[in-house]
Amino acid sequence: MTNLKLSRYQFLHLTAGAAALPAVSRIARAQAYPTRPITLIVPVAPGGSIDGTARVLAERMRGSLGQPVIIENVSGAEGRIAVGRAASARPDGYMIDFGGIGSHVLNGALYALRYDVLNDFVPISLVGTTWFVLYAKKTMPARDLNELIAWLHANPNAASAGNASPGARLLYVVLQKETGTRFAIVPYRGGAPAMQDLVSGQIDLLFNTPEGLRLVQAGSAKAYAVASDTRLAVAPDIPTFAQMGLPALTFSQWAGLFAPKGTPKDIIGRLNAAVVEALGDPAVRSQFADLGFEVVPREQQTPEALGAVVKADAAKWWPIIKEFGIKAE
Repeated sequence: MTNLKLSRYQFLHLTAGAAALPAVSRIARAQAYPTRPITLIVPVAPGGSIDGTARVLAERMRGSLGQPVIIENVSGAEGRIAVGRAASARPDGYMIDFGGIGSHVLNGALYALRYDVLNDFVPISLVGTTWFVLYAKKTMPARDLNELIAWLHANPNAASAGNASPGARLLYVVLQKETGTRFAIVPYRGGAPAMQDLVSGQIDLLFNTPEGLRLVQAGSAKAYAVASDTRLAVAPDIPTFAQMGLPALTFSQWAGLFAPKGTPKDIIGRLNAAVVEALGDPAVRSQFADLGFEVVPREQQTPEALGAVVKADAAKWWPIIKEFGIKAE
């Protein structure tokens, strides 16, 4: 009969080997991932700065990951369809989403969602920030923000404003509440089609990113104020809302990458490393700047930093949404 009795040395050796298996498995998985293309869900229609920024990042990440990062535009419903699709994906790193303060913070207070914006996602990396500029069609008679407010008072419900994100809608409602004005808010699937309608005169006003400033420079649109802390270096002649007496309209629009809850930490680390490498590329930073986005500092490009931003913005904006009585459309 075979002797199955193990020596103390053999027992300890086998026990140590078994304990090491999970770590070895994680290392092997991280080294293997990814073995096929990754889908990056973008919550807006093709075109515009959000989509453009996601495409620049995805293309640069391909080199680090050794696999294509394929953009899937899932527009409509202010990002809820896109984020819902990401929330229900397998947590294996092959479907992630490009979200922002609107899709991953504000919607949590505006809508009864089938997912939890704070708990159903794992942050990968904060990517960049931008600011909203209040644009108007070129034939709008008001020459500055004060004249625009006066015109809106004199013409209640006569103006229409394009809305392509929860952040823009929040700013429209705050603007109406702070100034006592009324105008229609028209939903759009992305900033690009909304800007096209503004230039053609189909809508009167639009909160959109600084990318639209080139149209202002060309004389195709007007710009009244920017919702930033300070004036933009690319447009120093445009005042901030705070400078015009409306500090409540100061709002930072950020973008980041998220994965479904349960995605392994080693895969999150692999994706984060690819993002960090991409954001360190001068060509990527230049393309971001052309789209009106500023790359965040290196210390903010961590999963922990993005998670902290999400929680801080929820603590700041959810009470304001409740205070102003902003309801889902």
